[in-house]
Amino acid sequence: MLIIDSPSHNAYFNIALEEFLLYKYPTEDIFLLYVNAPSIIVGKFQNTLAEINLDYVREKEIKVVRRMSGGGSVYHDLGNLNFSFHTLLEGNDFMDFSQFTAPVLKLLNDRNVPAKLEGRNDLLIEGKKFSGNAKLAKNGKMIQHGTILFNSDMSILDEVLKINPLKYIDKAIKSNRSRVTNLIDYLPSDMSTEDLKKILIDEIVKANTNSVLYELSIDDLNGVEYLIRNKYETWDWNFGSSPNYNYKNAKKIPAGFIEIHLNVEKGIIQEAKIFGDFFASEPIENFEKKLIGHKHNQNELQEILKQLDLTKYFGKVTSQEILEVLI
Repeated sequence: MLIIDSPSHNAYFNIALEEFLLYKYPTEDIFLLYVNAPSIIVGKFQNTLAEINLDYVREKEIKVVRRMSGGGSVYHDLGNLNFSFHTLLEGNDFMDFSQFTAPVLKLLNDRNVPAKLEGRNDLLIEGKKFSGNAKLAKNGKMIQHGTILFNSDMSILDEVLKINPLKYIDKAIKSNRSRVTNLIDYLPSDMSTEDLKKILIDEIVKANTNSVLYELSIDDLNGVEYLIRNKYETWDWNFGSSPNYNYKNAKKIPAGFIEIHLNVEKGIIQEAKIFGDFFASEPIENFEKKLIGHKHNQNELQEILKQLDLTKYFGKVTSQEILEVLI
């Protein structure tokens, strides 16, 4: 087994690293550990915009990245330890999460922390969740990865995943918000995320006598950077890959009340309809047509609005006021 401690806190890097290792080592068992700076990791089948507090994410410059596996959205920060097991799919029960959560439970139970696996894929202490786990099968291998809330900022966690349920109507899988807790509440107060990482590595080494610590090579780093540039930091992957959805938003501004309905497929606006009590000298249908075929993305819509005389459609408004209704 290769044991890899990621050298980066960049969420784009660490999620890309999982895919890179999947293809570079098609038969090797791997145990990967990483810690991300503030970021939101979205499940493969989720509508990203319907999972996050976009205004807060922009304000705090929090990275948003879609992973390869299903499941719900999770918030990562430097108080959050993430682990990832890669093994051959053949001979393993894909729906069994117990095998690869066992090392986490053992190290905690050995320290008198009453942690246990409950339900399908969650680790809990006294009814509160501290670890969610997800899986994927690809290229003949199975990856099970999980996040461990060790000393995460719970106030930010609440803010980044707080969305307006009235804005998005779709069939995408929604995250199930659970009562959560930090492990630091059950472990010595002077313990750090790095300490927990070392303890978990020791646990894996004891259970796998053939394990070796592996340091990423220059070629590895270049391969990961290629995936970041072409996939994991792109709007197309993180937002455009969202399932189709209907977007609805309304806002009262000085020029009047504006309500916008959008039909979005693969991140591209297919239909637009605008209602309100504003006054327009030009048919609002002309403005609706300007939106068709463009990404439901702040930067792209901002550029469109800059090119238009919005007063013809809405009266005395600013582009920022209209943008806030569109996104």
